[in-house]
Amino acid sequence: MPQSEASQKARVLIEALPYFRQFRTQTMVIKIGGSIMDDEAMLRLLVKDVLLMHWTGIKPVLVHGGGKHITQLMARLDMKAEFVEGLRVTDKETMDVTQMVLSGLINKDIVSMIQREGGRAVGVSGRDGNLIRAKKMVKPGVDIGQVGEITAIDTGLLETLDGSGFIPVVSPIGGDGDGVSLNINADTAATEIAVALKAEKLIFITDGNGVLSDLRDPDSVISRIRPEDAPALEAKGLVSKGMIPKIRSSIEALSRGIRSVHIIGGKIPNALLLELFTEAGIGTQFIP
Repeated sequence: MPQSEASQKARVLIEALPYFRQFRTQTMVIKIGGSIMDDEAMLRLLVKDVLLMHWTGIKPVLVHGGGKHITQLMARLDMKAEFVEGLRVTDKETMDVTQMVLSGLINKDIVSMIQREGGRAVGVSGRDGNLIRAKKMVKPGVDIGQVGEITAIDTGLLETLDGSGFIPVVSPIGGDGDGVSLNINADTAATEIAVALKAEKLIFITDGNGVLSDLRDPDSVISRIRPEDAPALEAKGLVSKGMIPKIRSSIEALSRGIRSVHIIGGKIPNALLLELFTEAGIGTQFIP
């Protein structure tokens, strides 16, 4: 290895050292979403980032979505996907497919990938250990089926797994206490779990590189945002579509004790490490 390259790698490690020390023993909840779920190579890089965090003493908890995969399987089964205000209408048959995809397929694939890279992970749904307790969401004038609104988070199972050296991987399925499964928005589930765990950080992995100052320029990432900045960003049209719920979840998390929330691009190699362990970062950080 050329000396200049070796020196550069050493400088990177030295820059990261204060962050390793600062975040050691801290919990970080990472919500995985977007097209990275379809890209095995990028997902594997993300898993390696998570494992490095874990091996330096950080306590990662992964929460994943999978809406695109649910829709694809429904199409193969000749089932029609319907949405109301961005929420999937979830009748019993759709709930069965949702559980199969989230808890039986995606969840176990992520667990397997972590273990192939040398880590230890356990996949759970929100129904396990009463992790996510919920009630049926009510929308005036329309029945959206088994869509859930979180009422409580029981962190006991996650704390047990962490104490035994496992990385928890959570699928966002809740239960209502009467044995009925409920479909939970993954961003909301990650936010509520982060708050309940008193996490240091909540991190959203998504397709966008963060909040942009120019929607035509993917590199125009706004590095830091405070909650009071959000209305102006929405008014300028800089926050729209899928970014809106993430912005609102970020503000909600900060108001309830999370010290910072990050939105970073899953298509950028090692984005998680670059955001957490370098001074400049690479995504958007929400701070109080």
